[in-house]
Amino acid sequence: MKANAYGHGAVEIARALEAGGAAGFCVAAADEALELRRGGIRAPILVLYPVPVALAPELARRRISVTAGDLDLLREMAGSVAGLSSRRRLGVHLEVETGLGRGGFREVDLGTASDIVAAAAGLRLAGLWTHLQAPEDVDRTTTQLERFDAATIALRDAGHRLPARHVAASSGLLLGNAAALEGVRPGLTVYGLVPDELLGREVPGRAALRPVMSFHARPVRVVDLPAGWGIGYGPTFVTARPSRIATLPLGYGDGWPRSLSNRATVLVRGQRVPLVGNVAMDAVMADVTDVPGPPVTAADEVVLLGRQGSLEITAADLAESRSTNSWEVVTAMAARLPRVYHAPSGALGLRTLVSAPDPTGHRAIRRRTTGS
Repeated sequence: MKANAYGHGAVEIARALEAGGAAGFCVAAADEALELRRGGIRAPILVLYPVPVALAPELARRRISVTAGDLDLLREMAGSVAGLSSRRRLGVHLEVETGLGRGGFREVDLGTASDIVAAAAGLRLAGLWTHLQAPEDVDRTTTQLERFDAATIALRDAGHRLPARHVAASSGLLLGNAAALEGVRPGLTVYGLVPDELLGREVPGRAALRPVMSFHARPVRVVDLPAGWGIGYGPTFVTARPSRIATLPLGYGDGWPRSLSNRATVLVRGQRVPLVGNVAMDAVMADVTDVPGPPVTAADEVVLLGRQGSLEITAADLAESRSTNSWEVVTAMAARLPRVYHAPSGALGLRTLVSAPDPTGHRAIRRRTTGS
C-alpha cells in the first residue's frame, strides 16, 4: 500500500483487499500506516523503512509493526517502548542484507539484533525478510537466497525462534524462483501490472493480470485553429494545417510529466491521436483533427491510460515514452486527480481533495473532469 497504493488510493484499495482476504499490508512510512488505521483498516501493517523512534509507542498501540536493520536504532527503539504492556509489544521484522545494498543486517550482526529484541520487554520478533535485487537474474537471486538461508540457519542455531519469513515480491512470485515461505509481498501485480523487467518474457499467470487503473478526461475546450498557430508554451508545436485542438484539464501538476510533451498519444472514439505542444502544469492539448465522424466536442471521452474500443495505452507504453518504469507512471498520479472506484455493479465511490473517504468509502463530489 506504499505510495498511496501505487497511486491508486491506499485506503480504498486496502479496504477492497482486506475484504478479499489479504493477511496484512506493507507501507513505506509510518504516516502511511497511520492513514490506513484512520481509514478503518484492521489487518496487520508492516512499515518497511525505518521510523522515528518517538513514534514507536504509538505504532505498537495501533498494532503496526516496524522493520529494523541498524543496531543503534534498534537499541533506541527498545528503550522507547520499555514501558509498554506485554499485550502491546511492538512487532519487529528484521531485514537481512543479502545484496540489495540499501538496508538490513549482515549475517554477522543478525544474532545481536535478535538478542536485543529478545531482551526488550516492549519488543517481539515478528518477522525475518529480505528483498531481491533482480529476480529475473537467476544467479544473483540464487546468491541472495543462499545468504538469506545462511542467516536463517545462524539465527536458529543461536537458539532464537524463527519468526515468519518473507522474500518474494511481484517478480519472484510470477517467476516462481523465490520460495513463498510464510509470506509474500506482491506489489505491482496487485494492481494488474507486470514488472517491466519481465515484459517480453514467458511469465506464468501473466494473462490473468488485469490493470486496475485507467485514466480518463473530457476536454474543457475544443476549437478550430488555422495553420501556423502555436500550441501551448514555447511553442514546440505549430499547426501545419487547419486543426481541431482539444484542451484537457491535466498536466504535470497531476503526474502527467513534461517529458511527454509531443511524445504521447491518447484515445478518442477508439482512435489514437497525438498530444501536441508542451505539457503545462494544468493542461495538455490533443490534436483531434483526424478523428472520424462529427467534430470532437467537450462531450467526448479521452483515455490517457487504459482501453477504448480495440486499442489500449498501458503503463508500460507510457513508461517507455518517458524513459522510466511502470511503477513511476502509476505512483506519479497526483492526489488532486479524482479517483472513481468501481465494483462489478458500477461506480462504488469517489475520492477528491475535498472528499476524504468516510468509513463506508462512498462520496458523491466531483471537482474536475479527470479521473483515474
